[in-house]
Amino acid sequence: MQTGELQQIIDESYIDERLYKIGGEILYSIILVEDEFTQREILKKMILSVCNFIKIYEADSESTALDIVKNNDINMFLIDINLKGSSGLNLAMNIRSIPKYEFSQLIFLTTHMDYMLQAFKQTHCYDYILKPYNKDDIQSMLNKLIDRAICNLNKVEEKEFIIKIRKSIFVRVKVNDVLFIEVKGRDCEVNTVRGIYTYINISLKKILDLIDCDYIVQSHRAFAINKNHIFKIEKVDIRLSCVYFENYPQTALIGIKFRNNIIPEFKKAGKYYDN
Repeated sequence: MQTGELQQIIDESYIDERLYKIGGEILYSIILVEDEFTQREILKKMILSVCNFIKIYEADSESTALDIVKNNDINMFLIDINLKGSSGLNLAMNIRSIPKYEFSQLIFLTTHMDYMLQAFKQTHCYDYILKPYNKDDIQSMLNKLIDRAICNLNKVEEKEFIIKIRKSIFVRVKVNDVLFIEVKGRDCEVNTVRGIYTYINISLKKILDLIDCDYIVQSHRAFAINKNHIFKIEKVDIRLSCVYFENYPQTALIGIKFRNNIIPEFKKAGKYYDN
């Protein structure tokens, strides 16, 4: 790493390039939503002075921002609360409605404090940045948030997601601990090695988008299973197979539409399949 690339780091530590890149792939991205070009450029330079290995997306409107966030994986959102022709608060609420961004780092850019209490309540934003921008304040804030997030991104085996079990009660669950998910009416029942949790008012598709994991896949219109935890698959009839998990009494189902995504891989691994 060349001298002078990353100088101001929280607690006088040094953020290594390796934390931000694995195999040349940038791990951390920010979207900067600001309708004034000059303000965007000022803030972008301040961000890059913290770390120039961050991918920065830019948008000058709500529609452009939503198109970017839906088609990319964004780690931090910096949003002008007073976007021309729309509302930064409305954009933030739309972002929060996307399952994978429900708890992402969201920071508002503002010239005054009038709307901030409403913003905190409605969008659970992490913080705000006052205009005109103060370079030291921005660097200090971003160092803390980015450093914490990058450390979490590098702990792939400890990936977690949040289950909403009541209106204001949430449970943190490790993705690796999930055995299977079953649709129960308007809710999804998440069976894990540590117990069963009911995620209220969420579809199977939305919870799979939230988990975003290659080895937890849909197996039936009402089930998704963790392929790493399958102990045995038993054929029930021409359309259904039953999935068993080691040391766990509950079972899941594989429908005919999804069997080719799961059973051939299971048999190839030499595991037990009763047909």
